[in-house]
Amino acid sequence: GDFGFENRDPRRHTAGYSKFVRAMKFLLPTIALLLIGLIVAWPHIQVSDTKFRIGFADLTVKEADDPSMLNPRYVGSDDENQPYSVTAEIARRLAAGGSMIELDSPKADILLEDGTWLVLTAYRGLYKRDEEALDLVGSVVLYHDTGYEFLTEKAKIDLDKSAAEGDQPIRGQGPFGNLQAEGFRLVDKGKTIYFTGKSKLVIYPGAGQRIP
Repeated sequence: GDFGFENRDPRRHTAGYSKFVRAMKFLLPTIALLLIGLIVAWPHIQVSDTKFRIGFADLTVKEADDPSMLNPRYVGSDDENQPYSVTAEIARRLAAGGSMIELDSPKADILLEDGTWLVLTAYRGLYKRDEEALDLVGSVVLYHDTGYEFLTEKAKIDLDKSAAEGDQPIRGQGPFGNLQAEGFRLVDKGKTIYFTGKSKLVIYPGAGQRIP
């Protein structure tokens, strides 16, 4: 009897399966070849990219006529023979044989008259060796080893006189409390620092007993 099953043509099924097999015979080897090609080419792509980045770094370091110096250190003394040093990650002369030197991540260490140290760091600097002057720009941090630390954006340092000044907003802290001002001047071989413009001082409780 008729149980409702459709009469299926086995030849049609066989023909469809054969088409599928033929398609797979073409696609699978093609995909395999593409994967093998990618695996073989990948190391060469990586090496090429590395060569580009190394070449760019070399160009950055040697962009001036005078070869740049890595981790330079300049030493000297002020007009009272107090020593100072200027270091950086990279130094570049702005002109061949000139005394103007551009510094990346400069750091100035100055020994003050009372035996304490003043340290200034920044993002960039311009060192004028013949004038013993250092201009700092970008995230300038002024740190005194008695615990005073200030942050501003620009500062000019007279290494010969162990003096410094800046006309940009400055903020910082120390044993006394927190301070904000519109500029600063460091004079008397580091003994005195004046804060200029509108200033705000928040004194810690008991700070008077801790100030020498």
